[in-house]
This record gives sequence, C-alpha cells and structure tokens, in this order.
Amino acid sequence: MTQDRRSFLKTSLSGAALAAIGGTAITACTPKTEQKETAEQKPEVKLNLSFQEGIAPGESLSEKLDYMEKLGIVGFEPWGGGLAERVDEIKKALSGRNIKVSAICAGFKGFILSTDAAIRKECMDTMKEIIAAAGELGSTGVIIVPAFNHQVPVLPHTMETRDFLCEQFTEMGNYAAQHGTTVIFEPLNRGEAFYLRQVADAASICRDINNAGVRCMGDFWHMTAEENSDMGAFISAGEYLQHVHVASRKRRSMPGEDGDADNYVEGFKALKMLGYDKYVSYECGCQGDRNIVVPESVKLLREQWDKA
Repeated sequence: MTQDRRSFLKTSLSGAALAAIGGTAITACTPKTEQKETAEQKPEVKLNLSFQEGIAPGESLSEKLDYMEKLGIVGFEPWGGGLAERVDEIKKALSGRNIKVSAICAGFKGFILSTDAAIRKECMDTMKEIIAAAGELGSTGVIIVPAFNHQVPVLPHTMETRDFLCEQFTEMGNYAAQHGTTVIFEPLNRGEAFYLRQVADAASICRDINNAGVRCMGDFWHMTAEENSDMGAFISAGEYLQHVHVASRKRRSMPGEDGDADNYVEGFKALKMLGYDKYVSYECGCQGDRNIVVPESVKLLREQWDKA
C-alpha cells in the first residue's frame, strides 16, 4: 500500500498522541498505595561532609576536630605526605569521635607518566607507602593525578600511554585492595593537567582496568571548567565514583563565597540517584573569617542537598 508524506505524518502523530495518552492512563491507574510503597523503599542518601585539614579553624588537630564535630562534619581528609608517620596520631585524635578518615589527598613523589623509569618507580613506591597507611586508617582511598602540566618530560598522550597507565594502576589497585582501600583518579581542569580532564575519562579507565582497588572522583571546581553538566559527570562515573571535592565555583574558595554561582543542586541530584554514600570533601581556600564563613558554607550545602 502506498502512502503520501502528509498521510504518513498524520498517522504518525496520531499514534504518538495515543501512546502518550496511554502512558498517562497507565500511570494514573497505578494504585496510590503502590506508588507510596515504591517511594518508601528508596533508601535515603545522606550528605557526608568532610574537611581537609586546613579547612576548620584551630591551632591543633584536636581543636580542628572539635570544631568539625560541632558542625556535624563526619569526614577528615589528611594530606598523604608523611602519612605513615602520622597513623598513630590520627587514630588517637579520632578515637571516640563521630569522624572517620575519608580520602587521602595525594602526597606521593614523582609521577606515574614520567619518561624516566626512576621517577615512575618513586611514584609507585611512595604511593604504596601511603596506601598501606590509608588502609590502616580505614580510608576510602588515596587520590592520585597521573601527571600535572609542570611535570616533564612526560609520556605522549597516546593509546600506548593509556595502556601503560592501566598496567601501572592494576598493580597499584591490587595493592590497595589487599589493604582494604583504593586508589582514586582525580580529573583536573586543563590548566593543571593534560591527561584526565573529565570524570567520564577517569571512569572509562576504571572500567577498562576492572579492579576493585581502582576508582575515580569528581571535583566541582575542576568540573566547572571541564564539564557541560554536573549531573552528567557524576552519572558517567556510576559505580566507580569514590570521592567528591567541593569549592566555590569562581575563586575556589568556600562554597557560598561566590554567591549565586555556587550552585551544586544538579550534582547533588546525581549523587542521590547513584545512592552515593561516600564523602563530599572541602578542598578550598577562604576569603573571610573562617569562624563565620565555614558554618555558613556548611549550611548552604545542606540546604542544597535537601533541595536536590
């Protein structure tokens, strides 16, 4: 049977309309009790806020942790450099508190994409030292960047380099898994690193490595420059998302210090959709008085989380 273009469009549009009506009808006919049960079965996802060591005011680690507890902060993200020597100190400081070690922020030496085998070995060796300490502290993982822009000479941005990176992180991931923790790829904006710039890139490497000890993260500051969508970035990470950094979106200061630009709702929606139960950790500076700005910032994030 032949059919001209006008008849085809008319038939197609009619069919689409019926399908839309049918879909509405099916939804409308779903018993309200069933809809309510489905909503109730969805687990609540909490916002687990974490501070790096320089965020809270205070002279000593103990004073900083006291301040964090009063704000309901549940995660502490220490620097990785010299971590092995601080394990006992950190354990003692956290004893009896409702605060746990979240991720460990870098602190390794060398870089894994160096053209110099000795520098690559230095990176692997120091990372393993930090990983072992992270495992002892119950950390979610050790953050690593494959290469910063200032680190040269560096391997070329090729498939062979990517394959090499996967090999290196298989070894590192196996070591992390043995210690009950992970290594975490952090994508950075192009001003800081050439290799990993988007969360999806890091997640794709995690998928290809397929190792329980290798995960990735997203940083709202870097995502502001590199991602088209906070929600899309986090959803692209899926099960591999292990950590999140947050900062204001213009000056990398306290969330809220850049006014209306500091909107994290869409990203938070994605974290809720993923059932993300790890940490959202402050990595930022501060323009004002920390005793005033920090509590206001925490309040803002909690309000936006509730809105999401």
